[in-house]
Amino acid sequence: MPGAAPKRTTIVDVARAAKVAVSSASAAINGRPGVSQATRSRILAVADELGFVPSLRGRSLSSNRAFAVGLVIQRDINVLEEDPFFGSFITGIEEVIASRDYALVLQVSHGEQETLERYRKLALNRRVDGVFLNELRVDDPRVRLLRKLDFPAVAINAADDLPVPTVRQDAEGPMRNLTAMLVNLGHTRFAHISGPSEFVHSQLRYKAWRGVLAEAGLDATCVVDGEFTYRGGEEAAHRIMRGSDRPTAVVCASDLMALGFIRGCLDLGLGVPDDVSVTGYDGISMGVHSRPQLTTARTNPRQLASVASEMLLDVIGGVQVANRTIPPAEIVGGQSIGPCPCSVVGV
Repeated sequence: MPGAAPKRTTIVDVARAAKVAVSSASAAINGRPGVSQATRSRILAVADELGFVPSLRGRSLSSNRAFAVGLVIQRDINVLEEDPFFGSFITGIEEVIASRDYALVLQVSHGEQETLERYRKLALNRRVDGVFLNELRVDDPRVRLLRKLDFPAVAINAADDLPVPTVRQDAEGPMRNLTAMLVNLGHTRFAHISGPSEFVHSQLRYKAWRGVLAEAGLDATCVVDGEFTYRGGEEAAHRIMRGSDRPTAVVCASDLMALGFIRGCLDLGLGVPDDVSVTGYDGISMGVHSRPQLTTARTNPRQLASVASEMLLDVIGGVQVANRTIPPAEIVGGQSIGPCPCSVVGV
């Protein structure tokens, strides 16, 4: 019939052309035992000649797999839109899983119970073969759930004692280096704009900041939760930068908060770095293009995701996987820090 779509080559066509049983053709194409190497090679050659492409449904039925991995992001949609981390992270996942004919099932939730229910359904309904655990919380209930379900998972930047394979990028070293840079510039009055305290990476970055100040004999009590958002950073500036005893060095746990903090300082008539030095953490492109250019630590969410994807596919395949670490974040020198303004600190 004119205009009709060409007939799709099926595994029955391959079996007939190779003069083998359909079960043998299926075993050869799906990498299962049951055929000799010579027969497997002949079947694969015939399949290639006929242009045979295995259907996902057929592969799933024959292997009892979904050929998909899951990621649940617990974020407000409006906040998620402004955070470029997840774009890079998802790119890193796709780079790995696409080459293995896997797909990503991405879901967004708005609270802990909804998140747990989404993970539960992904596992019990076998919509995916394994999941990523991102933005780990202290005593994260997702870990207990997936352990109970005996479901494959890989965690991102988790604590050392987590009973799930983990890929990490050191958060403490770069944060220590940023804080030490400011101490070396003569600053003595510090503040930290943190993420929510229940996040493991919030605690690690705060711990590093506090540790450097303790070693220098400096106060580390000025801490404000900026919620990892631009608005949170802006509000933090209006909260702590109005008085004469305001800090001269502010270390933010993310670039979005740092950029919001700088905006808040400008609203108050304060210059960066003339009146206050500000550092971020993440290395997002907006920080490079901001004025002043942000001094920060550039992380690598794309590489984190790529390594995590390789690990998760191995776990799904029954391979014993060890924890892995990628190189630490790189300090990126901008124009948002400078020497302590003596007229403010009174020295």
